[in-house]
Amino acid sequence: MAPFSGGSQNRAVLRTAAKRLNYFSTQPMTDSRHEWHLPDRILDLSTRPLVMGIVNVTPDSFSDGGLFANIDAAVAHGLKLIHDGADLLDIGGESSRPGAAAVPLEEELRRVVGVVEQLATQSPVPLSIDTCKAEVARQCLERGARLINDITALTGDGAMPEVVRKTGAGVILMHMQGTPATMQVNPHYEDVVPEIARFFEARLRELADSGISGQRIVLDPGIGFGKTAKHNLELLARLEEFQALGRPLCLGVSRKGFLGKMLERPIQQRLAGSLAAVAYALSHGAAQILRVHDVAETRDLVTVFQAIRES
Repeated sequence: MAPFSGGSQNRAVLRTAAKRLNYFSTQPMTDSRHEWHLPDRILDLSTRPLVMGIVNVTPDSFSDGGLFANIDAAVAHGLKLIHDGADLLDIGGESSRPGAAAVPLEEELRRVVGVVEQLATQSPVPLSIDTCKAEVARQCLERGARLINDITALTGDGAMPEVVRKTGAGVILMHMQGTPATMQVNPHYEDVVPEIARFFEARLRELADSGISGQRIVLDPGIGFGKTAKHNLELLARLEEFQALGRPLCLGVSRKGFLGKMLERPIQQRLAGSLAAVAYALSHGAAQILRVHDVAETRDLVTVFQAIRES
């Protein structure tokens, strides 16, 4: 895989290539970005992006901490998101907001295992466990989860790659500079897009060498995770360049803090800004998974956008 550089000529080539491979084409396409292999199925990403609904089983997540912090409330919320049109659910028991402290293993297990277990018996959509702890991932996969969303890109726990190998789980690898406790303390890049692209190139190569196929991997550039507002906007503007890596991209911009600062809006009034970022990404064929709090509104955006694009 050729290394990335930040030159304008290279960016133009990548943009042109990404547009030629636009996944909103009216003709079905065979493309490595359009399949995601899970243990029991292959997700088809060729016709439209999939919407991943967020289920935070935490007292302190930045957007909805405490609202779904018990099993019954979290399960009910997950089922509502499915009714609203979620294609996947992402269940997490540890906040990764800026400044968040790590949660002990037993507490994270207490929060999420029962939720996964109950949703697995009621949910027709694949469940994701949002964790960087191998034991949490292992127990949730045993109870019905099918994929792991790891903000450390499988580097935070040395046992995590083995869990992935043994279970065949799908994986979202996210980029983060630092840890949630430190990531917003003066994040710095010489050129944010090629630096993150090189990180992903290296992780894909390392995981392939360890027996984890790229077909099981989705990439997430980590909007808001060790990035300034300027970095976040540049990532969104150049998101399509990551398509050259040949894997689907997950976009998680929902209600993020940089939108609040830009718009001077509190968390619950950031929907329009979140949808604007998603619409821009879709117009460039730059995201295949949309990780969001507001599922119904995002599905509406995708439906209308696709209808316009295919008309």
